[in-house]
Amino acid sequence: MINVLPRGAVVEKRELLLLAACVLAIALFAIASPFFATADNAVTILRNSVELLLISLGMSLLLAMGGVDVSIGTVMGLAAFVIGRLLTAAVDPSLAALAGILAGTALGMVTGAVVVFGRIPAIVATLGLLGVYKAAIYLALGGAWLSGLPPTLTEMLQVRIVGVPIAVIVIALSYGVIWLAMRRTPFGLHLLAVGNSEEKARLQGVNTKLIQFSTFVISGTLAGVAAVFYIGTYRNVEMTIGSTLALDAIAAVVLGGTSILGGKCSLLGTVLGVLLLRILQNGLLLVGVPSLWQAVVTGALLIGVLSIEGLSGRLQLKFAGATQ
Repeated sequence: MINVLPRGAVVEKRELLLLAACVLAIALFAIASPFFATADNAVTILRNSVELLLISLGMSLLLAMGGVDVSIGTVMGLAAFVIGRLLTAAVDPSLAALAGILAGTALGMVTGAVVVFGRIPAIVATLGLLGVYKAAIYLALGGAWLSGLPPTLTEMLQVRIVGVPIAVIVIALSYGVIWLAMRRTPFGLHLLAVGNSEEKARLQGVNTKLIQFSTFVISGTLAGVAAVFYIGTYRNVEMTIGSTLALDAIAAVVLGGTSILGGKCSLLGTVLGVLLLRILQNGLLLVGVPSLWQAVVTGALLIGVLSIEGLSGRLQLKFAGATQ
């Protein structure tokens, strides 16, 4: 039986490099644009990071488990639609937020059931669900935006607790709980074991189906929480809601050091990866690069990191073979 969690360094070389990259990017954009190094722009970057931080937390677990969910942005979109409709019906904002989180959880259960019990590879299953969820958003919206939502949820989320914004508290709690679960409970070790080898984990007594299913449910729940903050900020649901979130999340998580092949997870790296991605996107926009190229930058970063890791892996295998 697997019952001991490995203990590693709290901060690793990858995280330090990412932190240095964030500082360098800030310095370069501060020189290139007089509008970058301002308090208002810093708040904008952090505000634009909220949904991605929550989505990326779930994606970190999925990738570490050896899975993925490319439909997660549309999961957030459907949860946001549920919240928006309830707000237009004058439902209490706290109840509307809860309904959105439950909607995300339910969709996570659907995704998990399709992947785990349908025995369909995660990338194939979630690509299929991406099309289904996109169509569901289009049909639900009737081809038009759901806009001009009541400000009740926005006002609720603007309340500060001991001077700290609710978004900061929710993100800190979410990462803190998952960090503790990964390092102090069997769940974390079992999840990484499944990511390393599902068959070996099963033979060691790990309930692999339960781990996989519950991870998709956690990811869906986090998407529902992200939907709450999305509606609270933008007060609308557009046709393309969440269309780039999955790519951004995968890029941020892989940048942070979580292995796309499973078996390794860095939550601190994920946070730094999200911040670096949002800093680059914001800075490029301020220096006059069209927003269309943001996806290009994200894709290029993802390909670059995977290429470097692939080369590093091949070099390590070659070195290991030469020393035997």
